[in-house]
Amino acid sequence: MIEFVGLSIVLLIPFVYLFLSVFSVQRSAFGVTQAAREAGRAFATADSESEGIDRARLAATLALQDQGVSDAPEVRFAPAGAHCGASNPGDGAETLEPGASFVVCVRTVAALPGTGALFAGLTDVTVNGQFTVVIDRFRANRQDVQP
Repeated sequence: MIEFVGLSIVLLIPFVYLFLSVFSVQRSAFGVTQAAREAGRAFATADSESEGIDRARLAATLALQDQGVSDAPEVRFAPAGAHCGASNPGDGAETLEPGASFVVCVRTVAALPGTGALFAGLTDVTVNGQFTVVIDRFRANRQDVQP
């Protein structure tokens, strides 16, 4: 009986921590995927590019907060076909020109539970989400107009 209780504690604690870590990373992965989708939709429905960028950042932040991720996301716009992996996908492809296509990349860091400030940065996992935005071809051209 004593061996069973002792081994249960020794084996159960790492097993539970492993599950908590996997769930934390998965929650962040779901969050960035949803954040990229919502940021793309918010940008595509904006009246101007500058308003669209602000709306995209707000939508990404709200989508991550909905999943319990409190870190501020990094929102980038890349050319169509870009990959939002570990490298920098570029920036500046955002446009409201009818028929335009580009990728919204959202990146955040998922901290593993229980690591605290002692291991901050060493045990963090970077998660990326992307969504391809296609501006409707038949919508009015709402690009920023210079007066």
